[in-house]
Amino acid sequence: MSGTGHNSGADAHGIARDQLRAFVERIERLDEEAKALNDDRKDVYGEAKGCGFDVKILKRVIAIRRQDRDQRLEEEAILDTYLHALGMIDLPPGDD
Repeated sequence: MSGTGHNSGADAHGIARDQLRAFVERIERLDEEAKALNDDRKDVYGEAKGCGFDVKILKRVIAIRRQDRDQRLEEEAILDTYLHALGMIDLPPGDD
């Protein structure tokens, strides 16, 4: 046996248990906050829908606003190229 004593292992477990409990409780609080925010978000979308806005398009607009401008422009150019190749859109003059 080493000179650390019998209770030192229990103390380490107690500290780990306390840390674990603190992490779990923090995560639970964050989950509750996230749920509340998601509920608020649903309410806002419902409100927008009630005012005649298309929620699907509204979500797409929000996703686009989150994108980097250059990345978005590049993706739009590629999308236009694919749609043009499939005969789904006409490209403006000079873009052929």
